[in-house]
Amino acid sequence: MSKHAQAKAFEKYWSRRSFLASSAALAISPWISGRARGAVRRQIEFGNDPFQLGVTSGDPSPDGVVLWTRLAPDPINGGGMPPEDIAVSWQIASDENMKTIVRSGEAIASPALGHSVHVEVEGLQPDRWYWYQFKVGRQTSPVGRTRTTPAFDANPSSLRFAFASCQHFESGYFTAYEHMAREDLDLVVHLGDYIYENGARDGQPRRHTGGELHTLEEYRNRYALYRSDKDLRAAHANFPWLVTWDDHEFDNNYAADISEQPNVNVAAFLKRRAAAYQAYYEHMPLRKAAKPVGPDMRLYRVVPFGQLASFDILDTRQYRTDQPCGDRQVAPCPEAFDPEATILGVEQEKWLQAQLAASPAQWNILAQQVMMARADRRPGEAIAYSMDQWPGYAACRDRLLTFLAERQIANPVVLTGDIHKNWVNDLKLDFDDENSQTVGAEFVGTSISSGGDGSQTTSDTAGVLSENPFVKFYNAERGYVSCEVTPKEWRSHYRVVEYVTRRGAPLVNRASFVVEDGQAGVERA
Repeated sequence: MSKHAQAKAFEKYWSRRSFLASSAALAISPWISGRARGAVRRQIEFGNDPFQLGVTSGDPSPDGVVLWTRLAPDPINGGGMPPEDIAVSWQIASDENMKTIVRSGEAIASPALGHSVHVEVEGLQPDRWYWYQFKVGRQTSPVGRTRTTPAFDANPSSLRFAFASCQHFESGYFTAYEHMAREDLDLVVHLGDYIYENGARDGQPRRHTGGELHTLEEYRNRYALYRSDKDLRAAHANFPWLVTWDDHEFDNNYAADISEQPNVNVAAFLKRRAAAYQAYYEHMPLRKAAKPVGPDMRLYRVVPFGQLASFDILDTRQYRTDQPCGDRQVAPCPEAFDPEATILGVEQEKWLQAQLAASPAQWNILAQQVMMARADRRPGEAIAYSMDQWPGYAACRDRLLTFLAERQIANPVVLTGDIHKNWVNDLKLDFDDENSQTVGAEFVGTSISSGGDGSQTTSDTAGVLSENPFVKFYNAERGYVSCEVTPKEWRSHYRVVEYVTRRGAPLVNRASFVVEDGQAGVERA
C-alpha cells in the first residue's frame, strides 16, 4: 500500500474511531449525578474574575481543535459558581489582536461538569495558528493561542514539541513551564501526574489545601490550586496540549480497580475513581469522546501530524492487571512473565497494534507513562527492576517490541514520564544482550517539580550506567524535554532548571540526542 493510500485509510480509521468513541461517551453515568439542564443564564455579574484558571486548547486536528476554560471566581473553594447553566461565548481569530474572527459560538458551562467548557471547533484551515477568547457577562478571558495540525496526507518539513510530567505543587515552583512557554513549539505533551492526591505536608516551598483527595469537589479544588500557578497557565495558553494521566491524578500506583493499600473496598474505590476521572476531564482540553462514564474513561487515542508523525497516546493505568510482583524495585517473580499480565489491557493492545500497522507516519510516537526499558537498579550480581513499570509486565512489553521489529514499524519513539529523572534508552529485543536488535528509542523526561531540587548525578548514577549499557543518559535534575522532528532526524533536548524550591532558576540545555531516520539507536548530539 502506498503512503497516500495509507493516509486515506488512516484518516478514515481515525474519523470512525472518534465517532464511535463519541457515541459511547453519550451514555449517562450512574456514578456522578449532575443537575438536569434547565434554563440557561446569560446575564451574570461576578465579584471576582471567573477566568482565574486560564484557557487552554488540545487534541488538534487538520480542521479543528478543542478550546477549554472553566468558570471559577473562587477557584480553590468549590469554584464559587451558582448551581445554574451559564452561557459562555467564544471566538477564534486568525490574528493575535482578535480582529479577524473566523469562528464563534456559544457553549454551556454546566454545574454537572464544574462549569468547565469544552468547545470542539471545526472548519479551520490545516497547519496554521489561531487565537481564541471566551466571554461571560462583562468578563473576558485571557487570549489563548492554538494551531491545527497538517492535513492527513501532507508532508510537513518539521514538528517541534515539548513533553513534561510530574508537577508536585508542594515540592517546588513550575519554573520549567515559564521557559517552555517561550519556546517555538507546535504543541505540548503531558504524560501524567498533573496533580498529586496527597494531603498537605509541612516544611515544603508551597502547600496543598486539604487532606488526601476522595470526593469530586476535593479533586476539583486541587486542580484549581495547581492552575493558580502562572507559569503553568502561560504554557497552557501558548500551545495546544495532548494529555494523558498516570496514577496521582487518582491514587498512587493503582492498577485498574486495585489500590496500593490492602483490603480497600472495590465499590468505594471505583466511586473515588469516578470522581477523579471526572475532575480530570473537567480540567483538560479533551474531546467529548473522552467524557467519563462513571469510573471508566477512554483516554487512549491517536493524534496525527500529517505524514511526518503520529502520536499514539496510551493509558497504562486504567486497564492493567495488578502489579504481579508488587510495585517496588525488586527481582522479578515468575508472575512478571505471565502472558496474561498486561499493562495496556487486551483491547488497548489490539488497538495499538492495528493503529501502528495502518500508520503512514514516518515517526510513530508512543506517548505514555512508565519506563519501558528494563533497567537494573542494583549494581553487582543482584538485580532489581521497577515492577510498577513495563518490566513488571514482561510478556506484554516483549509482544510490543517484537511487533515493532517484525512489522518494521517506521521509527518508533517512546515518550515516558513518571520517574522524576531524565533517561535516554535504546529499546532492545533482549535487554540481556548488548548486541541484540535495537527496535526503538525511549526518551524519559524528569519531573517539573516532584522531588524538589534535583542534581546532575545521584548515588546510583554509576551503577545505572554500568549495569545497563542500553542507557545513554541518566540525570536527576528538574525540567522538560524539547523535541525537533524532521523527515531526516529526531532531536531531543534535555532542558533543566537547577532548583525549584525558589523562583527564578535559569534554563540549561543539559544534553541533546539524535535518532536518524531508519536507525533505531540513539546517539548523543
